[in-house]
Amino acid sequence: MDAPPPQEDCTPFVRIAGLLSAAGLNAPKIISQDLDQGFLLLSDLGKTTYLTAINEDEGNADALFNDAMDALVRWQAASQPAILPAYDDALLRRELAIFPDWYVGRHLGVTLDDTQRNTLATTFDAIVGCNLAQPQVYVHRDYMPRNLMLSAPNPGILDFQDAVYGPISYDVASLFKDAFLSWPEERVLDWTVRYWQKAKKAGLPVRADFGEFYTDCEWMGLQRHLKIMGIFARLNYRDGKPDYLADTPRFSRYVRGVASRYNRLKPLLLLFDELENVADSSGYTF
Repeated sequence: MDAPPPQEDCTPFVRIAGLLSAAGLNAPKIISQDLDQGFLLLSDLGKTTYLTAINEDEGNADALFNDAMDALVRWQAASQPAILPAYDDALLRRELAIFPDWYVGRHLGVTLDDTQRNTLATTFDAIVGCNLAQPQVYVHRDYMPRNLMLSAPNPGILDFQDAVYGPISYDVASLFKDAFLSWPEERVLDWTVRYWQKAKKAGLPVRADFGEFYTDCEWMGLQRHLKIMGIFARLNYRDGKPDYLADTPRFSRYVRGVASRYNRLKPLLLLFDELENVADSSGYTF
């Protein structure tokens, strides 16, 4: 790894790799390091990501996700407070703000009126309230097939340097409602039930009622979906990486699916209708 210190700090990567290894998980081993110059020599987890493996053979998804769920439960079971930064109110809201700033304002070129801003503010309050009411554990924060490697033991885990201590459903939502793969709702439900059963067996603090836990996953996922719509726009306009915008409609569908199931989110659904009309008239794909 070559991460020049003015742009990157390798310290969180080294620290969290140690936490993952201590939990019995397959993270890169730090063979040698020079943090002053931003160099790490790491063990090799192979070349095949879950994303590649599943795209080549969709029939292997159950087995791969089963391994990913087992690893996630072990990671969460190792959780201790005050070790990782808190996924707190300020961070959740800072991430949500990326959606109106970059997706709505920069990508769509829309200045929200007072009613629309109030809709977002009220929705964000509800989302953050639901998120913070969940039990707290270690959160990888990008636990999805692109960051999981087909490896022995399986999976190898990458891109964990932004890990935090936060809502227990976050990594579950990341795994099953991915940035680059979409699954039928019944399959997502089945995998989420399997995770929930494994978590309960391991003594993790998931809700006793599965319906309540699935609601947690949906509201946590909603925070992530809105954030990623903003991040993909930012990657395009700020960082010159346009390919991500092609996956934005996937997240719009995720948001609509959740918003259609909860009365408190109906105003968000109406706002998305308004924004989609703007996108259509502007030639954008929403």
